[in-house]
Amino acid sequence: MPVSKTLLRNALLGAVVAGGALTLSAGAASADVVCNRYGDCWRVHERYNTYPRTLGVRFYNDAWWQAHQNNRRYHWREDRDNDRGYWRHGRWYDFH
Repeated sequence: MPVSKTLLRNALLGAVVAGGALTLSAGAASADVVCNRYGDCWRVHERYNTYPRTLGVRFYNDAWWQAHQNNRRYHWREDRDNDRGYWRHGRWYDFH
């Protein structure tokens, strides 16, 4: 049974639209910034609730990061693919 040109064109158009939407949503995604009371700051993909209470963790958005990225009070730590943990005094601790 032959595939009609209209069906093929509609399928191609649908794939292009879906791909464009995926590209736009991926570009708009951003990570939160987390800082602790010691000035260690890093990016996370999720807001975990397992940080030690004494760490004094606060979450911020990209606008806050842009406004504070040159502030000497904060120590910008490397981003981690597995952000299930936290920085404290320049050392990374995994959640257990």
